[in-house]
Amino acid sequence: MAEEGEHVLLDKLKEQIGLDLQDAELIYTGVGAINIIRSLQHLDREAELFNIGYAGSANFDLGTWVEVTEVRLNHPNVTYQEPELKVESLKLKGAINAICYTNTDFVLASDYKDCVFDMELAFIASLGFKHLHSLKYVSDNLSLHAYHELTNGVQ
Repeated sequence: MAEEGEHVLLDKLKEQIGLDLQDAELIYTGVGAINIIRSLQHLDREAELFNIGYAGSANFDLGTWVEVTEVRLNHPNVTYQEPELKVESLKLKGAINAICYTNTDFVLASDYKDCVFDMELAFIASLGFKHLHSLKYVSDNLSLHAYHELTNGVQ
C-alpha cells in the first residue's frame, strides 16, 4: 500500500471480494517511483506481493474493485511503444479485470476507457517480482475533488 490511509481497503476487500489479507505483512511504500524502489528493492523477487490501493478511472463507478492484469506507464504524448508488464490474476469474483496506467501525477482527463490510473504499480512491476497481484479500488473519476471527498469526507 502506498499510504496508511489505504489500510481501510483491507476490510472492504474481505467484505466485497472475499479476499482476506488481514494477516499479511503490510508495507507502506509512499507514492511514486523513488519511494517504491526504496521500499521494495530488498524484497525477494519470488515473494507473493499484493499491491492494494486507490485508483482513478474515467468510466468505472466509484467503489468498483479492479483486478489489474497488465500495467503500462501513462505517457499520452510519447510516440514510442511503452512496455506492457503483466500482473498475475487471481480471477476474483466481484472484481473487474482491467489495465492500469501508472502516472507520476494525478490524471485529470484521459481518452483511455475501461482502465484505471495509479502512481505506483508500473514501478513495482518493473522491479521484477514473479508473483505480483494488484487490486485497485476506484476512488475518483479523474477528479481530485472526488478523491478527497470519498477518502476524507471533504465537501
